[in-house]
Amino acid sequence: MKVVLDTNVVVAAFATRGLCESILELCLDSHDVILTDHLLDEIRRNLIKKIKLPEKSTAQIITFLRENATVVKPAALPADSCRDPIDIEVLGAAVTARADVIVTGDDDLLILKRFRLIPILSPKQFSKLVHEK
Repeated sequence: MKVVLDTNVVVAAFATRGLCESILELCLDSHDVILTDHLLDEIRRNLIKKIKLPEKSTAQIITFLRENATVVKPAALPADSCRDPIDIEVLGAAVTARADVIVTGDDDLLILKRFRLIPILSPKQFSKLVHEK
């Protein structure tokens, strides 16, 4: 399954032990994680600013993600594709990769429920989905 993981899910995976960490591990092990250069930059910034990780550790995480995920160029989408223009990057990545699902904790994306037939799920919803299969 091709899974776009939003920045908030990846950052949470490295910040705490819990659901997002389990999802990242599962996706890296059994699925194809989809990211973009912009999302990787956003992950890097958030790990440094919000989680207070050292630059060296953050660089190692970004290298790890680059080596273990598929990094795509997001499709150009109309500005009104969602209510927060920053989130268009996530939707564009999903379109380019022909993703099976987007996993996010962002309410601006979750309110859509799906984009061009791609389900948009919270980490909890995604965990339930993969454990039911």
